[in-house]
Amino acid sequence: HVQLVESGGGSVQAGGSLRLSCGASRWTDSTDCIAWFRQFAGEPREGLASLYTRGDNAWYSDSVQGRFTIYQDKRENTVYLEMNSLRPGDSAMYYCAADHRAQCLRAPVYGLSQYDFHAWGQGTQVTVS
Repeated sequence: HVQLVESGGGSVQAGGSLRLSCGASRWTDSTDCIAWFRQFAGEPREGLASLYTRGDNAWYSDSVQGRFTIYQDKRENTVYLEMNSLRPGDSAMYYCAADHRAQCLRAPVYGLSQYDFHAWGQGTQVTVS
C-alpha cells in the first residue's frame, strides 16, 4: 500500500508563488502517474496536472495551464507542483494522487478523475489573499 505525503502549502498574496511537494513511501508501477488535485469546500476534487514519472509527460487543466508546472526530482523521489501567479480563486486544499500509467495517458482526452486514483496524500492547504 503506497502512502503519499504532501507539503509546501501555506498563505501567499495574489501574484505570489508556492511549491508543493509529493513524496511516496515507495515507487512502483502503481505510482507511474502522479497527479495534483484541489478541492473547494463542498465540491468534488478537480484534477489540475499529471506527470508520467517514467517519461516526464505532463498534462495540465485549462485552469492552471501556463501558471502551474508539475515536475519530478528523481534523486529526491519527489514530484513537485510549482504554482505561479496565484489568485484568490486558487485557494483550496491541494492533494497529490498516484495510479498506474493509464491515468496519465487518459488525461489529455478525458482529464483527471478523482475516482481513478487509488492512493492519496493527506492534503495541504493553499490560501491566496
